[in-house]
Amino acid sequence: MSESGVTKSRALSTLLDNHRQFLSFLERRVGTKADAEDILQAAFVKMTENPVSLRDEERVVAWFYQVLRNALSDHYRRRDAEYRAHRMAAHAAQAFSAPESDPELEGRVCRCVTSLLGTLKREYADILDAVELRGGKIADIAARAGISAGTARVQLHRARRALRRQLERTCGTWARYGCAHCTCRVDGRRI
Repeated sequence: MSESGVTKSRALSTLLDNHRQFLSFLERRVGTKADAEDILQAAFVKMTENPVSLRDEERVVAWFYQVLRNALSDHYRRRDAEYRAHRMAAHAAQAFSAPESDPELEGRVCRCVTSLLGTLKREYADILDAVELRGGKIADIAARAGISAGTARVQLHRARRALRRQLERTCGTWARYGCAHCTCRVDGRRI
């Protein structure tokens, strides 16, 4: 021991003597022994790389508990950042994945919708058929029709609104609930 305080080797020896208590302290806070061991090992490495000069051995233990508290804060901060990144990636993947289709429901809705398209203005029926039923892109449809993409979007919006009104007139309340239990009749026949 030097005159100014605890030597590096004595400090390390004191910390190693308290290893079990440090591990228990961490394990209670992180929940798993593996995480607690990782945090403790990183703290020991930090201590050996950046030794501190303390006057007595008891202060070494108190100082090391503070190092462990800081390491816990870092651990939780990293874990929360990883969790947020994972959630964002999952949301992005979900947003860009194609929704699962229900062929029976699509068949029922498509029959109803295609039957009602003929009751709409010709340009409304054409744009709904091209975009909603065939999956075309607004820009392509606008170019073929010789109109701007903005005009085509407005036309599609108006067409959807007109179709919604027609569906509500024909199908009643089922149209509001996705036609899942459609019992409507178009042209005198049950769809």
